[in-house]
Amino acid sequence: MNHSVTILLRSPKFMFGTIALLFMLALVLIYPLMNRNDPLEMMAMAFQPPDGKLLLGSDNFGRDLFLELMYGIRTSMKVGLIAGVCATVIGLVIGLTAGYIGGLVDNLLTAVTNIFIVIPSFIILILISVSINSRSSLVTALIIGITSWPWTARAVRAQTTSLRNRDHVNIAKISGHSTPRIIVFEILPYIASYVVMAFVLQTASGILSEASISMLGLGPYNTISLGIIMNWALIFEAPVAGAWWAFIPAAFSIAVITFSLYLMNTGMDEIFNPKIRS
Repeated sequence: MNHSVTILLRSPKFMFGTIALLFMLALVLIYPLMNRNDPLEMMAMAFQPPDGKLLLGSDNFGRDLFLELMYGIRTSMKVGLIAGVCATVIGLVIGLTAGYIGGLVDNLLTAVTNIFIVIPSFIILILISVSINSRSSLVTALIIGITSWPWTARAVRAQTTSLRNRDHVNIAKISGHSTPRIIVFEILPYIASYVVMAFVLQTASGILSEASISMLGLGPYNTISLGIIMNWALIFEAPVAGAWWAFIPAAFSIAVITFSLYLMNTGMDEIFNPKIRS
């Protein structure tokens, strides 16, 4: 394991993605401590171009867009992280249970997973978002998480099915260990690297999903996220006004964060996937 970590740290893709992500994280945590203004405070005219005082100009409400962007990135990353944890945990539990127990349980859980795969998760996400009146960033993250687990569950089930008849698992069965103990201690460690990669992808997917539904006006209320910033720009016709600073920085931030996460995943895949590594 230590050898794999050492190789991972030598992976240009993984390191580039990690450094870019950590830089974004440091920026959104440190800058609001330096600039303690309210990001929703009106400070200038609508769509004022960038200058020495306003690094990214102002939005349609005359608010500091750079400060808004820092809070927006922080909210979007938080939503993506919570959604990633939620989706990975649900997918992991269902995949491990179906793959190890098999039989009727496997058939039922696989059927449920296939139903969620057939129905586009984005449609389910929109329907749930519309039906909830008060959406906080936490509620939005949980909604995204419970609609994006099927692919993780399917992949985990496939790997668990191939592991359940291994010698060390059979020895654990003969020794009288309980099913949960066998799953946690005999199967889970063998797919741990895949679980981490799945979590990284789910986090990136969560950030993109939040941006998508927020642009449609179905995102969290009473907060700022990258999708909400872009929604404001579209509603108040920033592209028509030529105010590129009202939407391009937010779109660029989404691209940088998700691209960094995908690079990290690719770097890990090259290390932990035997077929690619060979």
